[in-house]
This record gives sequence, C-alpha cells and structure tokens, in this order.
Amino acid sequence: MYSFMGGGLFCAIVGNILLVVSTATDYWMQYRLSGSFAHQGLWRYCMSGKCYMQTDSIGKRGKMSSWTHTPARTYLYGLNSYFRGVRLKYIKFTRSYWNATRAFMILSAMSCFAGIIAGILSFAHFSAFERFNRSFAAGIMFFVSTLFVLLAMAIYTGVTVNFLGKRFGDWRFSWSYILGWVALLMTFFAGIFYMCAYRMHECRRVAGPR
Repeated sequence: MYSFMGGGLFCAIVGNILLVVSTATDYWMQYRLSGSFAHQGLWRYCMSGKCYMQTDSIGKRGKMSSWTHTPARTYLYGLNSYFRGVRLKYIKFTRSYWNATRAFMILSAMSCFAGIIAGILSFAHFSAFERFNRSFAAGIMFFVSTLFVLLAMAIYTGVTVNFLGKRFGDWRFSWSYILGWVALLMTFFAGIFYMCAYRMHECRRVAGPR
C-alpha cells in the first residue's frame, strides 16, 4: 500500500512541477514570421529577442502607429492582415481560447497541489479509515487535475492546428507544450497509484474479520 502511495506522491510532485513550468514558460509554439524566429506561450510571444504580452497582439488595430519602429510591428501588421475581413466574434473567440487554456492549466496545478497535500496527510498516523479516506481523496484530486490539463491541451491543440497554425507556414509545437502532456501522464498515474492503494486497503479490511 505504502509503495503505491509513495510512487503516486512522486508522480504527483513531478507532475505539479511540470504543470507550473509548462504554464509559465513561453515555448508552446515556435514559428518563423517574416524571416525571423519567434515563439509564444500562454502569456507572451517573443521575437527579435523581446517579449510582449499576448493581449498586445489582438484587437489593437487602432493603435498601430504607436508601434512604429518596434520589433512587434511586423507581427502586429501580420495579424492585422490575417484578421482583416474576419468578424469581431472570431477575435473574441481567440481571446477566450487563451483564457480557457490558462484557466484550465492553473486549475490543474491547484488540484494537483491539493492532491499532494492530501497524499502527504494520508501517511499521518491516524486511524486506518481516516488515513485511506485521505488516500482516496488524493486520488480523486489527481484525476481532476488530469481532466483539467487534458481540457487545456485539447483546446490549445485544436485551436492552434485549425486556426492559428494556418497563419504560419513553418511552425511546430515546442517543449512547454510537450511538458503539458507529460504532466498529464504524471497526474494520471498518481491517481492510479493512490486508487490502487485505497483498493488494496479496502480488500484487506473486508477480508480481515474472516
């Protein structure tokens, strides 16, 4: 039982670290724009050695003159031409896509952290019933974390491939994106380990009085 719980806790800690790193870094997608290399994450896009907030790249068509002679000018003009003739609802959709991906990644990290706390408490010397109730709660939290990160990755993948990716001729997903999928696997296995520990205890408890 404790070997399952220890393995689950290890997977959860690694998964939580990967979730934080993936969410915070700017290498979800790499591409070339006007001959220069660029990359972007959930919060910023970077090109020519400088980074800008994602909100600077959408919906600021009336303020283009203030960006004259800045590295972001080419990027903004490219997006401006791409969105020309597209209705406002698609711009709002893109903003919602960023917000949804960020929100689900943050919720996943928070759920995983809560599961880690419950998993650590399951080792405390309380009664067996209480201890393995905490183990069950930890497993549920890890599965919830897996669901949140799955939603985030599905939204980002779908919108990037079918919408944003078509804007760039030479693009690919990068290591921050890959870390998100690895984190999904780690939180899923953490949940499996804790559920196995819980079921093993339940089987022993039922067979004990006989």
